[in-house]
Amino acid sequence: MQTPLLSIRNLSAWYSKETMVLSDFSLELAEHEVVGLIGLNGAGKTTFMKVLSGLLPTFRAEDICFHGRPVKLREPSFKLCRYTVFAEDKSFQYFTFREYLSYVCSAYKKALPDVSRLMHGFHFEAYANALLKDLSTGNRKKAYLITAFALKPELLFLDEPVNGLDFESTEYLYGLMAGYKAYGTVLFSSHILESITLTSDRVFVLEAGKIRRTFESGQLNAADIREALRYENDI
Repeated sequence: MQTPLLSIRNLSAWYSKETMVLSDFSLELAEHEVVGLIGLNGAGKTTFMKVLSGLLPTFRAEDICFHGRPVKLREPSFKLCRYTVFAEDKSFQYFTFREYLSYVCSAYKKALPDVSRLMHGFHFEAYANALLKDLSTGNRKKAYLITAFALKPELLFLDEPVNGLDFESTEYLYGLMAGYKAYGTVLFSSHILESITLTSDRVFVLEAGKIRRTFESGQLNAADIREALRYENDI
């Protein structure tokens, strides 16, 4: 069997020891796939993204491996292989988009890319030199998405990526996600069923901090996923 790109076994995460947000959480990501993580609000999707991004230190796992070798989520070599776009992000608010893009590319040791196609696709040309703090929620999301897809990391994590986007930008994003398999693997979270069914190769259903069900390629039926969500919410 092919070695997973990223594997996590028996992850638990918490903000206070009294309340576990994730428990017995295990998954594997293959190279060059798009994986959806769906769950109702409060299921633990954003917490998991924070753990993967090295922003939540209060977790433990039996093991975490990248390309088959043990890895620490905050070690520099792994950080250079992943980038996260969060549902809400107010960092670098006094940077313009172009300043932010330049900063990120420098941090990831990559040359500054041509983002004209991405800016046009997201209808973002008019905002390139505006401070991030002055952008609307949707345009700020576009700034981070453009950076992510321009950077082309091996692992791209997207937390509720369509939140705040207009219809045209959402459709453009779906196309980018589907085409990203040429560069790497996408793991994205959503509570919107359409986002999951239109873009995913596999789907994990998350409920109360655990993966309750997995839908493999060929099983991605909206009615079945909806029923799984309804069932998990009722038990």
